[in-house]
Amino acid sequence: MNSPLPNRGPAPPVEQMSNAELARMVESEHPYRGMALFELSDRIPHDDDAATKVAMLSRLTSLRTARLFDRVSLAWSAIIALLAAETVHARMSAYEAFYALEPPEQKDMLDYLEVTAIERAHPRVA
Repeated sequence: MNSPLPNRGPAPPVEQMSNAELARMVESEHPYRGMALFELSDRIPHDDDAATKVAMLSRLTSLRTARLFDRVSLAWSAIIALLAAETVHARMSAYEAFYALEPPEQKDMLDYLEVTAIERAHPRVA
């Protein structure tokens, strides 16, 4: 039998938090770190600082091992959000973050994105 999940308490008002506060939540493995990462990711198209922070956070082991579903980790979701923003800064940050992954993980991510090179990936985030 599965043990019950611990009570995480109320969700923080991430939309009111600064980029630095959100990044600290992710780095500290806060129970709502996914929510904080997604809020930062939503800011990427209009905020180069958010893009820089998301790229940096994608390198955390905790995000590389935390799975959203199947093979997709929180780190992959961060890189996908950077790619989807389609700004020069965000895409350059995505490439750097992607190349920081281990080669087998790079291959898996390219397979998931159905491209042969990360530069060809143009995912859409709903």
